Amino acid sequence: MMTIIYVCILLWIGLSGWAFLLMGWDKRRAKQRGRRRVPEKQLFLLAAIGGAIGIWAGMKTWRHKTQHRTFTVGIPYLVAVNILVYLTLIGFSAMRAME
Repeated sequence: MMTIIYVCILLWIGLSGWAFLLMGWDKRRAKQRGRRRVPEKQLFLLAAIGGAIGIWAGMKTWRHKTQHRTFTVGIPYLVAVNILVYLTLIGFSAMRAME
């Protein structure tokens, strides 16, 4: 059962790392006029499936999307949801391991 915990942790780290790098890449593309950018829907989808911490860290590090209300409100909400989901998965896994 510890495998599920490790998978959850690795998934969270991987998704958050990818999201963080994607925010930096999008910020760089934003400075280059006429370059194709990452759609906001894609950033929110990545945040919703577990990468919200990375998106939030990218917002703070690169000061990117900080003027968009959907990001300043939505991403912290998704961070909380991500934490609750991961803690729930880890908690259920730990309870099953104790049986």
